[in-house]
Amino acid sequence: QVQLVESGGGLVQPGGSLRLSCAASGIIFSTYVMGWYRQAPGKQRELVARISQGGSSRNYADSVKGRFTISRDNAKNTVFLQMNSLKPEDTAVYYCNARNVGLDDDYWGQGTQVTVSS
Repeated sequence: QVQLVESGGGLVQPGGSLRLSCAASGIIFSTYVMGWYRQAPGKQRELVARISQGGSSRNYADSVKGRFTISRDNAKNTVFLQMNSLKPEDTAVYYCNARNVGLDDDYWGQGTQVTVSS
């Protein structure tokens, strides 16, 4: 059974930082592209950041470039999202995603709420 379990969300003031974690089980983690997506109320889910299987390639949404950093630890089957200089518009539910195009696999976590407010 595949599980992606996010943690690290919460309430933070503007300008603050949070670090999200996503622990994966039930997959060969190092063969999956891992991503973080977010969905704000009334909006579509959007890609925040994505990292290749070995970690050498990373992509970011324009809105988070220079503020967020995605990383992964294949030995611990975990992907991280370090979020700095948070803004109220970063408020959303953040979802972890694991994708293996060759296997046609696409898995999602349950989401973790991030609220940026004073």
